[in-house]
Amino acid sequence: MNTRTRKAIGCFVLLAYLAIYAILAAGLGAALAPRAPAWGELLYYALAGIVWIFPLRPLFTWMNRPE
Repeated sequence: MNTRTRKAIGCFVLLAYLAIYAILAAGLGAALAPRAPAWGELLYYALAGIVWIFPLRPLFTWMNRPE
C-alpha cells in the first residue's frame, strides 16, 4: 500500500476516533461535573484534551512509514 493510500485511510480513522473520543470525554465530564470542584473539572478537561493523542501514535507511525 502506498503512502498516499495509508494517509487517506489514516485520516478517516483519525476523524472517527476523534468524534468518538470527544463524545465519550464530554459525556464523562458532564457526569462527573456535579460532584467535582471547579479545579477538578478543569484538571479533567485539561487531561482529556491532551491524552487523546497517545493512542494515535501507532496510527501516525503506520501512516508515515516509507514504502
